[in-house]
Order: sequence, then structure tokens, then C-alpha cells
Amino acid sequence: MAFLLDDILFSPVHGVVWLAERVKETAEAEKFDESKIQESLLALQMQLEMGEITEEEYQERETELMERMEEIATQISKRKTQN
Repeated sequence: MAFLLDDILFSPVHGVVWLAERVKETAEAEKFDESKIQESLLALQMQLEMGEITEEEYQERETELMERMEEIATQISKRKTQN
């Protein structure tokens, strides 16, 4: 009977914990999603070609995005070695 009472009382807590875990998984998946960065690089190149940004702005943003790609690759490598 005690376990049933515990289940009833703690079910909202378990639901919140489950939800938090799903949010964390989704955020990590997006954080390590190289396709988003590739899309940003393509959009950036289009902006440059259309004259919406200068070459200097392009270089700055491209550098930031490429650094982010390297960071993702490093994190993925670390995760593989940990498993």
C-alpha cells in the first residue's frame, strides 16, 4: 500500500523529471547538429553574393561558424571515447 501511495504522490515529480530529461536531450541534439551550421554557412554565402553583407562581415561570421563546427567535432569525438 505504501508503494501505491508513493507512486500517487510522486508521479508529478517523475513527470517533471522525465520532461526535463527530454528537453535536455533535445537541446543537446540541436547543440551538436552540424546541419544547422551548414545551413547558416549557405545563408551567409548567399547574403554575401547578394551584397547584403560585406566581405569583412562574411569572414567574421564564417570564422565563428567554422569554430563552432570544430567545437562540435571535438565534442563528438570526446563522447565517442567516453562510451
